[in-house]
Amino acid sequence: MTALATSRTAARAEDGEDASTAPRADCIADSAGGLTFDVTDPGEPDAEAVHLLLRRRDAESAEDYVRLPLSPSADGRLRAALPSSVELAEGRWNAYVEVPGGEPRRLMPGVNDLRSLVDRAPSGSRGHVAVRIPYATKQGNLSVRSWLRAPHAESGEVEISETAVTVHGRVYGTELTAAAHVEAVRRAEPGLVHRADVTAKGPEFAVTLAYGPLVEGGTGPWDLWLRPAGESGPRVRLARLLDDVADKKAIFTYPVTAVEPKAGGKAEVGPYYTVDNDLSLRVRGEEEAGAGG
Repeated sequence: MTALATSRTAARAEDGEDASTAPRADCIADSAGGLTFDVTDPGEPDAEAVHLLLRRRDAESAEDYVRLPLSPSADGRLRAALPSSVELAEGRWNAYVEVPGGEPRRLMPGVNDLRSLVDRAPSGSRGHVAVRIPYATKQGNLSVRSWLRAPHAESGEVEISETAVTVHGRVYGTELTAAAHVEAVRRAEPGLVHRADVTAKGPEFAVTLAYGPLVEGGTGPWDLWLRPAGESGPRVRLARLLDDVADKKAIFTYPVTAVEPKAGGKAEVGPYYTVDNDLSLRVRGEEEAGAGG
């Protein structure tokens, strides 16, 4: 089946089917970034011809489709393996079971065993970090959230004071130099950058960002980037990826801090995770301060 044909049939399959008859998949994650899918009730087809199909949302090319053969396993189900060596571009990948002569059927989530993802610490020897987390969509279907970062700056503990926020982290796929620093970039005005020096010990780092310059710089989100080698090296987005939580924005929440701008009035500053699990700071002006949300 061509990529275009798959796109059409997979799009139709997005409408879903009765949950009581839809095939389900249990997922097991390994510490290297691989996933195993155990599928029940694919419609009893010829097992040698059945595939698990992963389709990236808004797919546009053949690279947005990954087919994995489903083979009988000892417990009577069909198993497919997605090894860490098979790259998935960043994004959300919908999961289907594909039978010859039929349209792809959307998979429902079964039991996800993600214990190996908790406190995961990859070596970074490949120069990148690959993360795949299966999850249930709002419609109750199975999807996989994928990240592929090269290099990667993993954010850890976040300490909040009355005047600043301190972020601890670890870098993968590159080294920290004496020139390492973090840039807070105002999203609405990318040319506006506040820099803060990094304290490093091996691959681990800490950075303290004062609220004052951000409040004076303007309201809205400020995105955090690590420059491990200073201006001459890569620019790496700070993110929290190495655990079993696919969407952190509503799970990892932090208090906001009230700040008084030099020009008077009120403002609030606080860290948060974006929909892509990247770490940012948000400045709210007087009209938003205390409004919540």
